[in-house]
Amino acid sequence: MERPVRIVSVLFPKPLAGVFDYLLPEGVEASPGAFVRAPLGGGESVGVVWGVSETTPQRPLKPISSVLEAAPLLPEVSRRFIDRAARYVCAPSGALLAMAMRSPEALDPPLMSRRLIASGQLPQRLTPERERVLASARSPIEAGELARAAGVSASVVKSLVDGGALRVVQQSIDSPFEYPDPDRSGQILTQDQQSAAAHLSDLVRAQRFATALLDGVTGSGKTEVYFEAIAAALRNDAAAQILVLLPEIALTQAVTTRFETRFGARPAEWHSAATASARRRVWREVASGRARIVVGARSSLFLPFCNLRLIVVDEEHDPSYKQDEGVCYHARDLAVMRGHVGACPVVLASATPSLESLANARQGRYAHVRLTARPGSARLPEIRLADMRARPPERDKWISPPLVEAIEQTLEAGEQTLLYLNRRGYAPLVICKACGERLKAPNSDSWLTEHRHSGALICHLTGFTMRKPSRCPSCQAPGSLVGVGPGVERLSDEARLRFPKARIEIFSSDTVGTPSSLQDLIRRMEDHEIDILIGTQIAAKGHNFPHLTLVGVIDADSGLKGGDLRAGERTFQLLSQVSGRAGRAAKPGRAIIQTYAPDSPAIALLAAGDREGFMDLEMETRESLGFPPFGRLGAVIVAGSDADAARQAALLVGSKAPEADGVEVWGPAPAPIAVLRGRYRWRFLVRSERHIDLSAYLSSWKARTHLPRSVRMSLDVEPYSFM
Repeated sequence: MERPVRIVSVLFPKPLAGVFDYLLPEGVEASPGAFVRAPLGGGESVGVVWGVSETTPQRPLKPISSVLEAAPLLPEVSRRFIDRAARYVCAPSGALLAMAMRSPEALDPPLMSRRLIASGQLPQRLTPERERVLASARSPIEAGELARAAGVSASVVKSLVDGGALRVVQQSIDSPFEYPDPDRSGQILTQDQQSAAAHLSDLVRAQRFATALLDGVTGSGKTEVYFEAIAAALRNDAAAQILVLLPEIALTQAVTTRFETRFGARPAEWHSAATASARRRVWREVASGRARIVVGARSSLFLPFCNLRLIVVDEEHDPSYKQDEGVCYHARDLAVMRGHVGACPVVLASATPSLESLANARQGRYAHVRLTARPGSARLPEIRLADMRARPPERDKWISPPLVEAIEQTLEAGEQTLLYLNRRGYAPLVICKACGERLKAPNSDSWLTEHRHSGALICHLTGFTMRKPSRCPSCQAPGSLVGVGPGVERLSDEARLRFPKARIEIFSSDTVGTPSSLQDLIRRMEDHEIDILIGTQIAAKGHNFPHLTLVGVIDADSGLKGGDLRAGERTFQLLSQVSGRAGRAAKPGRAIIQTYAPDSPAIALLAAGDREGFMDLEMETRESLGFPPFGRLGAVIVAGSDADAARQAALLVGSKAPEADGVEVWGPAPAPIAVLRGRYRWRFLVRSERHIDLSAYLSSWKARTHLPRSVRMSLDVEPYSFM
């Protein structure tokens, strides 16, 4: 009878089903969470030990190749979170592990550099030059930097090394993050802010899971309030780690600056724009516990925190928290799950909470912490509607007479204007005047947007880019391609003609593609070097410009189109947020919203300042339909490279849908974007009652469906996009 052997179960960062078992060789130690290299397929891959057992194998097993001794362990709480999140979003655990291993360099031995430090042994001749060198080498320092600091040549430094007065030490090239000081004085809080901060701080000190909705009007000081909760976490636990999620990289600079002012140290940053070396540094410092505060995008949820004591989701309503490709998940929902798994509180902050969070607060599942006013003399902006049916703009123009008048008044007063239009480029659609052809991205049903400043046509869905052709690709008519509708570039051209003396800039992801360009634009707005800022959605989020007193919304109705169940909610939230950029300092602000639908609930109730009335109406509508937050939704997407094969596969998938009480399946139907990146797409929508485990239902459906390799079946729990 074979004797038991040590077996490790390894999870690989790949969309594979489950773990793989390997032998642990004699003399080798690997505990759960260890990173190992093991044979997989025809090669080797790095994975994580998910379990260790001592048993008799039922089949021959290969041994692991090696243990990555330099890599820190993946904490047990991270492993539990990955497994639980994978079950919820209907994805293999390995696909979520891949998100936790986005810095492969972090698993390598730390990169070291050669530094010098005074040994305590004095040289035989102590010249003034040598004395300066030793005084500058009280802590490890590079040789070149030491020579410059002491004002001596490299030979003087070398002679002290050779003589033993300086010794060589190896030090990691990654400097540690500074520790934040929770007792550093912050802004003086109003009574309402103090009350809110005390409530959140009590949740932190309780050291258990709880969720609070910090619900404050725009400009009410939500950031200062959750800063106090962060300070409480740091005081309560000397090793506490805090995660603050932001929906946009563009907000990171402003928020980290405020962190530095409040806590005397910049937080660690984690987002897609970070360099590989920056990601390696953050990952290792988080795993070691030395990174105390992390500010990051949604993927920072998967960092290996070893002592996470508070999670803040800022702008929790923002749709950017939803990932719609690959592993589909909502960072707000997984943040609450991460808090539950790790027994730490979660703060969801917003001026316009999502219906889901508001319903949880109303039903008592979340604490509801309110801030109803701006501090000091700042007041909420006056909101006026410009009925485009009554006073439309001139032909081929987009700024209505009431808004033109308001901009002129604002310029005359020496104040700033934000014109908001959520369309990048010059024109959102390019057509041929001769044959009517609409230009699309190749192998896709998505339109090409004209970017006149760069001369390019770009698909914002697939990233496809081409030069604007001189002839129509369909009928070959020369010079017949024209842009239809306004984008921010076209609006900028109109504004420059109307207001020739104004200093005008565009604020979109196309114009602030780097952190430095974003920082420069924000600085110029704050220093009043810009009179009119023309911005997309990126300008509506979290920015605080003290001289901005007028917001003009060019097309308030665009978000109401398309039949999305959240269209009204998103429109109300976005218009509230962008209007809230005005009047955030001493000067009063106003917003003028151009609309052809002034009676639509989202727009009419926004103008009336009746958020609760709008939310009540939305809640009633959703409840009558059984839609979130009163029911659950899931999406099934079937996509294949052959049109007929995709259609046949969709019919097969439909026939395999499990029968279940409280679950309805609608479809299949061609997706609104029926072709994307050369793949033909069909969709199902699944609605269930709230108590149903929809994740289990969708996973069961996929498990019983066997499709050709050329066709993919994707699942999305609580979809936000229906394209």
